[in-house]
Amino acid sequence: MPAAAVHLELVFSRPETTLGVTRGAARLLMDMGYAPLTEVCLPNGRRADVMAIGRRGDIVICEVKSGVEDYRVDRKWPEYAPFCDAFFFAVAPEFPEGVLPDEPGLIVADGFGGAVVREAPVNALTPARRKALTLAFARLSALRAMRCD
Repeated sequence: MPAAAVHLELVFSRPETTLGVTRGAARLLMDMGYAPLTEVCLPNGRRADVMAIGRRGDIVICEVKSGVEDYRVDRKWPEYAPFCDAFFFAVAPEFPEGVLPDEPGLIVADGFGGAVVREAPVNALTPARRKALTLAFARLSALRAMRCD
């Protein structure tokens, strides 16, 4: 008599998925030459899941989506565009790509790293906004390094 097939399904909670995707997206951005920070408050009151600055001062924001429901109930993502040169969604490997809009970039990530599946369109920031964001990013980085945030 053949052995019964065992079906093993891994179930991750939303916080675990969010943490893994955030960590993987940040690691990918570091591999791409960016300096990332997580949980960055923007001037409009929104909070970027991952914000990163490149070697030339370009700014990227990644909005992490832990699942389809997270995406469907959260429609604030267009409000990040005025504060970055490029915007990406970052999702887990099992996230169905067809649910997301085509315009933003797409990163697929887990706790170990990630990959850019679709490049983000580049919309250059104005020099004044870039300077203000860069200074705020630098201050936040210094405060976090000193554990004063």
